[in-house]
Amino acid sequence: MGIDKSELDERKVKILDAIIRNYLATGEPVGSRTISKYTDLNLSSATIRNEMADLEEMGYIVQPHTSAGRIPSDKGYRLYVDHLMEEKDREISEMKEFVIEKTEKMEKVLKQAAKLLAANTNYATLVSAPAYNQNKIKFIQLSAVNDSQLLAVIVLNSNMVKNQMIDISEPLDNETLLKLNILLNTSLNGLALDQINLGTIALMKEQAGIHSKIVSEVLDALVQTISETEDLQIYTSGATNILKYPELSDSESVSSLLSAFEEKEELQSLVTESLSGDENGTGIQVYIGNESPIQTMKDCSVVTATYDLGEGIKGTIGIVGPKRMDYEKVMDNLKTLKSQLDGIYKKSEDDS
Repeated sequence: MGIDKSELDERKVKILDAIIRNYLATGEPVGSRTISKYTDLNLSSATIRNEMADLEEMGYIVQPHTSAGRIPSDKGYRLYVDHLMEEKDREISEMKEFVIEKTEKMEKVLKQAAKLLAANTNYATLVSAPAYNQNKIKFIQLSAVNDSQLLAVIVLNSNMVKNQMIDISEPLDNETLLKLNILLNTSLNGLALDQINLGTIALMKEQAGIHSKIVSEVLDALVQTISETEDLQIYTSGATNILKYPELSDSESVSSLLSAFEEKEELQSLVTESLSGDENGTGIQVYIGNESPIQTMKDCSVVTATYDLGEGIKGTIGIVGPKRMDYEKVMDNLKTLKSQLDGIYKKSEDDS
């Protein structure tokens, strides 16, 4: 990237950052008075003016002829984007470490939870590992691969990363790429898919001008990325408990019911259904007979609960048994386990 960051102290970096953010938000050249309001630096206007003069001399900001304010130069934008990318990389690696460490602890807990639940209820049980249920856009980066292709890297807050090649009809210069990156990130960062409305898209395309096709392709890649869910990890126990109930063990579907617990693929649709049907993360859902999202469970009752670890990370606890199951006992068990899982995670967070 070829920028010597050592020539800028923290104060200058903060002032440059404030100038760029302000300019991105308003499109107006930025004066020293605005910066004194905008930062938490508590500096006098005179100090800020001196710092801005230094930044201008170093080539990070420029003064348009008709204005007293300053705007970022390409060099300033480049430093801003590099910092932003470093910050995002750091956030991503910290989040990955956090999720991995917690997941290893969780695996033991969830296996044990499924086992205890099966023992307590005498039914078949499943517990899904926590997964992100609110994919939001964390960062988008376009970079030139060659004269006819761009690489779009899309990072979601679940740290799912999608790379998408985009064909272009003519090479883009660095300034255009930078402007497209800034446009995409200022318009889309922090949004979930359902928050990107037609107005946002139209405005982005208008701002991208002749490059609106690139914006369209990035949006297509986004839709595809967010709709691709990763495989859910599901722990099960007590599947053979089903054989204790004559109306289930005599049914034709008992072997396919047992294999659903063995192979777990079908259980994924139950977990997905349970998570999407329980928007507020508090309710217990009961599927009786044909209401079940899984065909092989049409002779059973399925009761699910969502446990919620905050930050949009959720999982499902489920109990499968005969339609004459002891609903009250099942619900009590689910509520207890749900609050224990919420509690374990919160506690381990407090300890760390």
